Amino acid sequence: MPPRLRTLSAGDVCRILARHGFVRVRQTGSHIILRRELADGDSATVPVPNHREIARGTLKSIIALSGIDETEFRG
Repeated sequence: MPPRLRTLSAGDVCRILARHGFVRVRQTGSHIILRRELADGDSATVPVPNHREIARGTLKSIIALSGIDETEFRG
């Protein structure tokens, strides 16, 4: 059984996403919006809540939207 997702802060998540080509576009309220241009000309946009601890369900949604392997977010 794989280890559970660890609790991450918004800063931790943004750093992981930045390593994979995501760029901070703007911040609206308590959400940081990051975007990555894809090879086919499309873009992937991921909102990250600017919280001290991001809930595991929210983190799973961020992982799905980003297209990054879940192991990048594990300890």
